[in-house]
Amino acid sequence: MNETITVSSARNVLGSLRMPGDKSISHRYAMLAALAPGQSRFENFAPGADCASSLDCMRRLGAVVERANDGSVTIDGVGLQLKAHSEALDCGNSGSTMRMLSGILAAQPFPSELIGDASLSRRPMKRIIEPLAQMGARIDSVDGHAPLRITGTNLHAITYRPPVASAQVKTCVLFAGLLAEGTTTVEEAHPTRDHGELALRAFGVELERSRNTVSIRGGQTLTPLAAYIPGDSSSAAFFLCAAAIFPESNLVLDGVLLNPTRSALLDVLAAMGCRVSMLRVEEQQGELVGTIGLIPGQARHVVIAGAQTALLIDELPVLAAIAPYTSGGIEVRDAAELRVKESDRLSAVTRNLQAMGAQVEQTGDGWRIPGNQNLHGAEIESYHDHRIAMAFAIAALRAEGETVIHHADCVAISYPGFFEDLERVVER
Repeated sequence: MNETITVSSARNVLGSLRMPGDKSISHRYAMLAALAPGQSRFENFAPGADCASSLDCMRRLGAVVERANDGSVTIDGVGLQLKAHSEALDCGNSGSTMRMLSGILAAQPFPSELIGDASLSRRPMKRIIEPLAQMGARIDSVDGHAPLRITGTNLHAITYRPPVASAQVKTCVLFAGLLAEGTTTVEEAHPTRDHGELALRAFGVELERSRNTVSIRGGQTLTPLAAYIPGDSSSAAFFLCAAAIFPESNLVLDGVLLNPTRSALLDVLAAMGCRVSMLRVEEQQGELVGTIGLIPGQARHVVIAGAQTALLIDELPVLAAIAPYTSGGIEVRDAAELRVKESDRLSAVTRNLQAMGAQVEQTGDGWRIPGNQNLHGAEIESYHDHRIAMAFAIAALRAEGETVIHHADCVAISYPGFFEDLERVVER
């Protein structure tokens, strides 16, 4: 498909929204529910194609999966030993599905094959192949890329130090450790999202955690879970950034995930001068959830680097997209990981900003983008990347004239209703 969306300039961002369910949590809950004997039920399960890929894979591996019209999902799990499937398991565009599911399949007593679309087939998989091989699995690939052919076996525990900061890799190893003999430990140089650890605990698994280290004992039984999935904080980032670039905006987002490993964007917005409020905060299955209010302020220059870059990896495209409108500009360092996402996001952001008339300097691992710039509407290429399409829909709101985004239908990967929700809070 090549659906184009035209976004015209706006005067303000006002109102309130409730975000769709968090992708990261939905993926993990779907997989663990299939391993838990009995029925789990999740309300506000993420609606995008990526999480649908996880559900479909678990269905093909023996779980009974039903999705209701109200967005809830029920999964009848089969226990730690899944059922063999004779055909390849299609992960679509979802790196989360392929990487995390590999950890489970590596311990199953049958061979499996994981495939994906053209974009996923270009993304690096050596980062999960190496630790799983250390645990005893055999995984054949095409030079470290999908398709992955996994020969499952009885895994043994390892202590693993990921060379790349990645919550998907950590979760993959922990899922494999759940099914391995002994105690598996992951030691990270920088903290990453901890949804895997919290999801395992929500399903009744015991973990040991200290600073950047987490250990799991193999062979534990999971307990089915009923839960409401918090609103996706990475999706919320687009609306928060939209509100940040209009002086008179006033936005409230209800029921948003406030996990500390996902809230770095709020720190950046506060550093830019925005007034961020967190209201009615509560804990659900170990995750913090609450209401976020944002009132813009005088933006200051912001540098994002090191551990903060790793925590903001999904939000960096939209921060770069609004950087020209800030008074201080934004500099991003240590973000080479953006080159191996659904697209080369470093280059995609640079090309699209330049098409809109922005000055931007792309470095080897980030950008330097001055503030106080005036942009104009342009033809924008999403590169079939949902976060690029959404980021430049936000940039278009402050640009003069209309912006046409090509292949905008790719937003269905994570947020099918994005453009409709954007129109609900934009004042023209």
